[in-house]
Amino acid sequence: MPDIEMRFNKDMLVLSSPLQAVLARQGVDVARDMEYLTVVEPEAVRDAMRMEKVAGAQCLVAPTEGLTPARLAHKGMQGREAELALAALSSLRPLKPQHILAEIGPCGLPLDGSSASSLNENRAQYASAARAFDGQQLDALLLGGFARPDDMKCALMGVRQVTDVAVFASVRVTEDGLLADGRTPVEEAVAVMEEYGASVAGFESGAAPQSVAAVASRMAAACSLPLLAQVHCEKRDLKQGQPTAENPYYCPDTMVGVAAMLRGAGVQFLRATGDVTPAYTGALVAATAGFDVVLADGQE
Repeated sequence: MPDIEMRFNKDMLVLSSPLQAVLARQGVDVARDMEYLTVVEPEAVRDAMRMEKVAGAQCLVAPTEGLTPARLAHKGMQGREAELALAALSSLRPLKPQHILAEIGPCGLPLDGSSASSLNENRAQYASAARAFDGQQLDALLLGGFARPDDMKCALMGVRQVTDVAVFASVRVTEDGLLADGRTPVEEAVAVMEEYGASVAGFESGAAPQSVAAVASRMAAACSLPLLAQVHCEKRDLKQGQPTAENPYYCPDTMVGVAAMLRGAGVQFLRATGDVTPAYTGALVAATAGFDVVLADGQE
């Protein structure tokens, strides 16, 4: 795999979608069994990810979102971080992707930003998750799903304690450009990302295309990092007929227009999340194939 950092601020790239929606439609209880399935039935993960590769995703994201010790303990998989990391990456390598990323989500522990012990406990969660990839070949880690800047800060600090691999950092935002906590502007999150070692600044939103593009523009103005936009589909419903405020991404075709807007706002990396299928990934690829990033000065 080539070094993904060599492609920063160059060609547009699409990340594979999370596998939970696809596996859930196959009858898997993903909330309970996702990590266990990855370890004991890696072929199921590989088969689902193969469709993302066929759809054209240049970057395959390993399904390790729940890798922190606290979340694994909740699933009865204490101490199996390294085993899960190895199984997830091993299921992707036979597909020969251009790049492999591994996702780490929020640990779920309460965080008191004024308490040193609370901060240390949270940082240790992410350090342990990142350490599980020691000796493994991958291009980057994806820290996604964060709703508060303090949580993102702890995640970045923990990861940076143990690895210098590229880190994509992503927060959940509303249509107004606030984090999911409802009070923090996205610019504040971007400042945390830059200060604590993120390689790519990102966000996830299910807002209408114009709002999503506006958030991307604000992030581009606030930092010099490459940008990741994760477009969240609330419900895939081909009978819906047209976008609504509640569900603007009801079918794969809706990805084409939002991808064009996001490219114009300076985004380089795109991903469809939520109740999606590989067709969503394919639409993003079709809309961006052959295009370079639009940089801040308007040049490609």
